[in-house]
Amino acid sequence: MHSRTIRRWSVIHTWSSLVCTLFLLMLALTGLPLIFHHELEHLLGEAPQLRELPADSPRLDLQQLVEAAERARPHEVVQYLGWEADEPNGVVTIMAATAGTEPNSSHTFMLDARSGEAVAMPAANGGFMMLMLRLHVDMFAGLPGKLLLALMGILFVLAIISGVVLYAPFMRRLPFAAVRRDKSTRLRWLDLHNLIGIVTLTWALVVGVTGVISATADLLIEAWRNDTLAAMVAPYRNAPPLTQRAPASDLLQIASQAAPGMQADFIAFPGTRFSSAHHYAVFMVGSTHLTAHLWTPVLIDAQTLAVTAVGTRPWYMDALAMSQPLHFGDYGGRPMQILWAVLDVLTIIVLGSGLYLWWVRRRAPRAALRDEVVA
Repeated sequence: MHSRTIRRWSVIHTWSSLVCTLFLLMLALTGLPLIFHHELEHLLGEAPQLRELPADSPRLDLQQLVEAAERARPHEVVQYLGWEADEPNGVVTIMAATAGTEPNSSHTFMLDARSGEAVAMPAANGGFMMLMLRLHVDMFAGLPGKLLLALMGILFVLAIISGVVLYAPFMRRLPFAAVRRDKSTRLRWLDLHNLIGIVTLTWALVVGVTGVISATADLLIEAWRNDTLAAMVAPYRNAPPLTQRAPASDLLQIASQAAPGMQADFIAFPGTRFSSAHHYAVFMVGSTHLTAHLWTPVLIDAQTLAVTAVGTRPWYMDALAMSQPLHFGDYGGRPMQILWAVLDVLTIIVLGSGLYLWWVRRRAPRAALRDEVVA
């Protein structure tokens, strides 16, 4: 590669890395506990604890659960009901002052599906895990914070690509994976920085790209609302405001008949950003590791309970749905969590060593650097 081209790529690598490194260190540090969020929630006492009840206790229907939620928080409305695989008797409930209240101002708790008892979920309302999540997702800055982190993710991907371009000519002078232990501290760290960087290359690209996609979630959801959802509810464009809502009791059965072989992941109530002012939206998923994260919305008229549309998924919503669990290693159980954690720690070392190398290079005389290269 021509020396001028190498210098250009070196400038790109240096400055794309420097601009994003502090943000990426924060993301890597906050992302580490999020990989094990289920386990840490239980360890920290932030997971909901349902009371022991007889195994044959009957379950309440959905409308009874809605009424139980409204009794628990009488001045709020139900926005969403959802289900988690690791707590079959719990129904995650999100409520707020209005159906259209933005997510960070909502309150999340769990309803016991057998008794209707409201159980606190500290991890979803300000506990340690929520602190880690908010720092990781938007730094408590909402959409501007998400877009800033998306930009940092793009710079991270650019730093990875430029690093690979520079690695090829660098390694022509050395055996692969060589670490020159007999040289200066700076050269040893340079070799380790390059070695760990190339080992974690694929993972870093995956996490970087999925992180950028996840950071643009608000924009993707808005695009889905303006495109796919708007087309699905177009016949209701001039309908009068909803004054009375049919009970939610049969929503799961209706949705299962409309999307056979699938199961409900969550229900969006009328007026929320995942539904319309006139519909319940039941989001159905498949049963495999992949399809369990891909949503198929079933829109149900909130007055008549007639199915009005079964949505198709635009490619960008599939990308969003798959990127979030992949970003945190949620696809492959404990082995994947451990692998993700190890690679996360290695990435922290790469980021830290990159800052060290830049700082030492700035302070070292040029002649000393030339002597190191010749040696």
